[in-house]
Amino acid sequence: MTVLRSILLFVLAAIAEIGGAWLIWQGWRDHRGILWIAGGIVALGAYGFVATFQPDANFGRILAAYGGIFVAGSLAWGMLVDHFKPDRYDLTGAAICLLGVAVIMYAPRG
Repeated sequence: MTVLRSILLFVLAAIAEIGGAWLIWQGWRDHRGILWIAGGIVALGAYGFVATFQPDANFGRILAAYGGIFVAGSLAWGMLVDHFKPDRYDLTGAAICLLGVAVIMYAPRG
């Protein structure tokens, strides 16, 4: 149950951070306006809180592992929202990052 909770929190954090950055990108670069930017700022703030609910108490470990989630999540966001088509190197890199997440977060520690 703890691993499932941790994974769900990582997914929620990715949606908040990547979504927030995307909203700011849309607001500024694509001239959608200040409300898009404000929504992005709120989402990025929410991301900062979501990470604090991770069961592991080590900030460095959580953020290091989240980096791998961010890589894979960013590619997934691009595919779903911007219709980006990752190549095999993008997908291989994301898989390596997710393997790193698994080792960092869920390896047995004695």
